[in-house]
Amino acid sequence: MTKGSSEEIRKVDALIVGSGPAAAACAKRLVDAGYETVALERKALPRHKACSGILSPRGHRFLIENFGPLPKEILHTPSSAVGVTFHFPGMLSLSMNFDGGPTPHLHRKYADHWAMRRSGAEIHDLTEFTELQDKGAYVDVTAMKDERTVRYRARRVIGADGPGLSVVRSLYPDYAGQIPWFVVGQKFHAVIACPLDDRYFHFWFHPQLGHYTWSHARDGKQLVGVGFLKGENFDVRHQRVVQYLEHRHQVKLGPAESPEIVPANFGGSLINRYIFGKGNVLITGQAAGFFNMIAEGMSCALHSGAIAGEAAVESFRNPADVQRTYRAMIASEVRRCSDQWNPLEIAFGRPHEADFRGALNKLKVRERLSVLREILSFIKLYAPLNWGRQILRHSVYRQVLGRYDSARWL
Repeated sequence: MTKGSSEEIRKVDALIVGSGPAAAACAKRLVDAGYETVALERKALPRHKACSGILSPRGHRFLIENFGPLPKEILHTPSSAVGVTFHFPGMLSLSMNFDGGPTPHLHRKYADHWAMRRSGAEIHDLTEFTELQDKGAYVDVTAMKDERTVRYRARRVIGADGPGLSVVRSLYPDYAGQIPWFVVGQKFHAVIACPLDDRYFHFWFHPQLGHYTWSHARDGKQLVGVGFLKGENFDVRHQRVVQYLEHRHQVKLGPAESPEIVPANFGGSLINRYIFGKGNVLITGQAAGFFNMIAEGMSCALHSGAIAGEAAVESFRNPADVQRTYRAMIASEVRRCSDQWNPLEIAFGRPHEADFRGALNKLKVRERLSVLREILSFIKLYAPLNWGRQILRHSVYRQVLGRYDSARWL
């Protein structure tokens, strides 16, 4: 026995790694069904989470229906957003209101903790998952708390730890090295002058600024964010955006403060390369590859997490292959998420919760063509990743068969 270790094993029905939206939704389904559930979080709760905090209408409905009315202490100021504004290099801007009205601007530090506590699961914070062994009838999990080894035995384990991918790495050690990684960062600025409408989340389709670039108001300051392939300098990319906003939009900001930088496993939902686990271990939320367009991941994390919980419950009640059950159930969320990136769905359907096609049709023909050209130019930014043909192939597959190819999923 190593120093500080303990051989005591905590036995539970389900062990969830993570304490974000996917973990909370998963835990809620399991606890409501009467199964003993423990969630591990490596940080002290409530923990900080770098995020825009703008939730989609679908995610808003899920929170209210499953966790109850949102208390004001889990919201930023402004407390809501009415929609999203797309900006293009030619200086055309399209503002679109969210379906169903404004949605909340969540303070993730408190919103995540609120949902996790409302789930009813037992939460073990300052407890870091380290490894697992799937024994067939159960999964043995090892974690560290206060430099002491702690052990769990669970019938099902759910990895809901976002881009940390700790559970994924236990199942597929080489996976993280085989996918492209992005840096996503944001800084906060005092506002000197900002003509951008603070009721909206602002997003720029501009290839020279970054793979995704955004800005919105928060707690009396202006948040400016940029995402790009790992390996470039965040401060340089961020300053380029700040200068662009001043030059093209007359946004004058004070010095940057409180930078937040996180890695992102961005791309699974674009190319239908999700990872759902194996054996008694399920992967959900951003760890599985779910990420809505405009980098909103909370709503698909909530729904995919709930589905993971439902699949685990179903496997307890009617013994069957939990992976087969989960993959059959999760296909609907794959369709909803991947449709947001699917050019054919965008062109001929309405996959988003703000009417882009309607806003586009209000423009003059010349303006519409300009916007479409600039979107195409923006998409070319992803060409080095060789995603274009994959996106097109899966888009056609979706149109013909009404679903995405599950053979692509790990």
